[in-house]
Amino acid sequence: MNASISWATREELPRMGLSPATARGLLLTSPDGETVVPFGDTDLAEALGLTREALTAAGVTGGDRVVVALNNDGDLGGALIAQAAADVAEAAVATGPRGRMRLLRTLQALRGNVLVATPTGAADFLARLHLEFLVDPLDLGLRLLVFTGEIVDQRTVRHVAAEFDTRVVELYADPVTGVPVAHRDAEEPAAVLRPVRPGLLHCAPLDEDRVLPSPYPSGTAELIVTHEWHDLLDGIAVRTGQVAHITDGATGIPTPWHTIGDHILIRGRWVPLSGLDHALRGIDGISRWQLEIDRRGTLDTSTLGVTFNRPSLVNNGMWKGRIAQALTALTPVHIDVTVEETVEETSAPPTITDHRGQHLGRDRKTSVRAHTTGG
Repeated sequence: MNASISWATREELPRMGLSPATARGLLLTSPDGETVVPFGDTDLAEALGLTREALTAAGVTGGDRVVVALNNDGDLGGALIAQAAADVAEAAVATGPRGRMRLLRTLQALRGNVLVATPTGAADFLARLHLEFLVDPLDLGLRLLVFTGEIVDQRTVRHVAAEFDTRVVELYADPVTGVPVAHRDAEEPAAVLRPVRPGLLHCAPLDEDRVLPSPYPSGTAELIVTHEWHDLLDGIAVRTGQVAHITDGATGIPTPWHTIGDHILIRGRWVPLSGLDHALRGIDGISRWQLEIDRRGTLDTSTLGVTFNRPSLVNNGMWKGRIAQALTALTPVHIDVTVEETVEETSAPPTITDHRGQHLGRDRKTSVRAHTTGG
């Protein structure tokens, strides 16, 4: 990597020439519009090329019929994969992730044999096949499941692969652009990511702006993405907020198992915690709040617990509705709102509790003291 390259986290990109107010052309955007990535004609062609290469490496062939059950909110991720898949396979369609019955009917009508989905989305679809639709998963005739968008739970992978009797491959999507840039066999927990081209992915210590050389020292490392293929992102090393554990002497790009920093991954979507801070600061009366994420069933659940500073707001439905509307404006991910019965006049910092064990914290330097550093 070029020694003169700039370093940034995703939330810092608007200050590095990617301002939403001045960006032109087709824009991939976060749901709140705070971060954009412009796609000129050349950028879009390169993105589609990378996606085609990733799909081919994952095992998609010319005789496949691909159904993409992913979001298109702002980043156009599902549509981009479907467009690239149409060039690689016999046919491709983007259904979106919502509506399991519609997904079932689409798979049956199109005779789809490749399904692209989040791991938990596929697990939820499988559960509904058994419990609601009374359909044998084997009757769908899926040849390949392509997972992307989430940290993969190996138990879920094994269960879904066995139920559908199919191979499972993971695509690693660059969190900045949503473009798949690497793949791995999801049924092999120790498998490294295989970038579709050299130089797309790197590893760095959590608290230092430097690339770790391979073979890597033991500890934790954050995945770094670079974009030589993109006009405006070229020259910037972007921290992904995804963290891997490395054993001493490991080579290849490790698979991330955690997240860190300002963005937390919920249901395959990146939720900006600073955006949540800003949204809740605009609502009078909140003295403290806590965000809890869990995965007790097939899907992630998230709850925002709010404490007010005066009794008149505790049972005020309008105030609770204002909070729910602020969350809807921030993210397409549904977040339940609960109000504490007790009143706290003194403000306190917000807390994030991830019962899945994925998010290490918002501050990289604090987290690196709690975990073994990479180098």
